[in-house]
Amino acid sequence: MSKIKMVDAPEGYEGAGFFATSLDKIIGMARSNSLWPLPFATSCCGIEFMASMGSHYDISRFGSERPSFSPRQADILMVMGTIAKKMGPVVKQVYLQMAEPRWVMAVGACASSGGIFDTYSVLQGIDRVIPVDVYVPGCPPRPEQILDGLMQVQEIAKNESLRRRNTDEYRELLESYKIL
Repeated sequence: MSKIKMVDAPEGYEGAGFFATSLDKIIGMARSNSLWPLPFATSCCGIEFMASMGSHYDISRFGSERPSFSPRQADILMVMGTIAKKMGPVVKQVYLQMAEPRWVMAVGACASSGGIFDTYSVLQGIDRVIPVDVYVPGCPPRPEQILDGLMQVQEIAKNESLRRRNTDEYRELLESYKIL
């Protein structure tokens, strides 16, 4: 008879009828297992994202079954596809409307570096307008790669201190993007 493997509890002290751990670990575990993605898809990478939401790949296994199309209800901005320079301010505005903590995934070569479009009208990576936490390579990336990127964001969310967003380093990062 096989045993069902449950999610590992965070580090802590346990005994008969009690479990104690730090607030950072509990909040991190809760955040990492309930990320609500905001898909910002402009081209073929968006199709691969749709495949990752289907039954074969099932992104809901990772707690992201509810794509949010409102930035105020999203935790992770997934920018997929070619971003024109005129769209840069829109991406930044969507990012600013998201509540903290927020994470960003650049999905595919176009969102990461402009891809094959080295032209005057294409933004050569969204990291020119907003900070990026995880880059997912590929043109377009397979759904497995998108899920791997999501799992990397989950690790970041799980291990991030509650106070990191209040640090001078984080403020300097946002100021370098002219955010604040």
